[in-house]
Amino acid sequence: MDLKSRLLRELGAHPEALAGRTCFVGFDGFVDTIVSPVARRDGPGERFSAFAGIADFGSQVTAAAGKSANFELYPRMELPGGNGPIITGALAALGARVTCAGAFGRPEPHPVFAEISRKARLVSLAEPARTTAMEFPDGKLMFGIMRSLDDITPGGIAAAFGGDGYREAVTDADLVVLGNWTMIPHMTEVYADLTANILPAAPGRPGRQFFFDLADPAKRSAADLRGALDAISRFEEFGRVALGLNLKEAQHVLAALGTGACGEAPEDMKAGARTIRIRLGLANVVIHATGSAACATPDGSWWVPGPYTPHPLISTGAGDHFNAGFSAGRLLGLDPESCLGLGVSASGHYVRTARSPGPSDLEAMLR
Repeated sequence: MDLKSRLLRELGAHPEALAGRTCFVGFDGFVDTIVSPVARRDGPGERFSAFAGIADFGSQVTAAAGKSANFELYPRMELPGGNGPIITGALAALGARVTCAGAFGRPEPHPVFAEISRKARLVSLAEPARTTAMEFPDGKLMFGIMRSLDDITPGGIAAAFGGDGYREAVTDADLVVLGNWTMIPHMTEVYADLTANILPAAPGRPGRQFFFDLADPAKRSAADLRGALDAISRFEEFGRVALGLNLKEAQHVLAALGTGACGEAPEDMKAGARTIRIRLGLANVVIHATGSAACATPDGSWWVPGPYTPHPLISTGAGDHFNAGFSAGRLLGLDPESCLGLGVSASGHYVRTARSPGPSDLEAMLR
C-alpha cells in the first residue's frame, strides 16, 4: 500500500484526529505583518510588480550602499505569529485541547490573537513581539522587534499561571511543544527549570511526547546552541523527544556539533537526521525542506516528497504546520513515514489556503 492510501486509511480510522488529546505549547508570540516588497509601481493599490526573488531585492539593497534608498512594503495581512501561536492554531484545528503560554499582550491579548483564544487557552507572559515578513517566490525575509521576549523567564511563567498552574499544565499534557529557542534569551533556563523542577515533581505520563523547534539559530553562538541541545536531550527522561529542524537549521546544528553538513537530496537529509539523533540521544529528529521531509528514529530513517507549489498564498507558518501534522501523527501512534506524510500534507494545505487544516482538509489534500 502506498503512502497516500495508507494515510487516507489512517485518517479514516481517526476521523476526529486529536480529539481528547491535551497539548501544552510555549512560549513566544508575535504580531506578523505579511508584506510584498514593491519593485515597480504602476498605479494605486495592487498595481505594482513585486521583486522576482530575494537576490533581485538584495541587489538593489547592495546598490544603495553609500547612498540611500526607499522601499515600499505592500501589506497583505496581519496575522498571529510565532511558533507557539501558529502551532497552537494548527493543533486546535486537528481537535486537540491546547494551552499556550506566550507573549500575547497585557492586560488583554492583542486583537490579532482573538481567533486563537476561542480555540485554545492562552496565558500571556509579556507584550507580543513584532515581525514584518517580506515574502518572495523563493523564500522570505523576516524583520523582528522582540525585546519583550526578554521578559519570558522560568519565574515569570510560573507567576503568570499562579500556584501550581504551570506544573499542572505541562505535566497533564500528552504533547509538550517548546519553540523559538533562538529569540527567547532565557529559553535554555526555561528548559533546565522544566527538567530540574517541573517534570520531576509530577508522576510520569505514559506516551508523553515532546517537540522542540529552535527557530533559525544562525544569530546565536555555537556554544549557546550546544548548550540548548544538551538541555533538550535531558527531556528524554520524561518522554519521547522529537527535534524539528528546517534544512538551514539542520545545517547549523550539524556545524555546531562538528559532524558535517546536510544537503537537500533524500539520502543527505536522512543522514543528517540520523547523525543529529544519535549525537543527542533523541527518539526522533525530523528535517523538512521546501519540497520534502526526512526523519530518523532508533528503527531507521525515512524521506517523503511534499506537495510543493511554486506559488504559495502564504509561506510564513508553513514549518509550524508541518510540525503540527508530524506531531499529530506521533500522538496517533502512526509510523514515522506516515508522520512525515501528515506533516507535508498539513503544510501543503496551509500554504495554498492560509488556513490551518482539519482532518477532512487533510483527507481532501491527499485525494
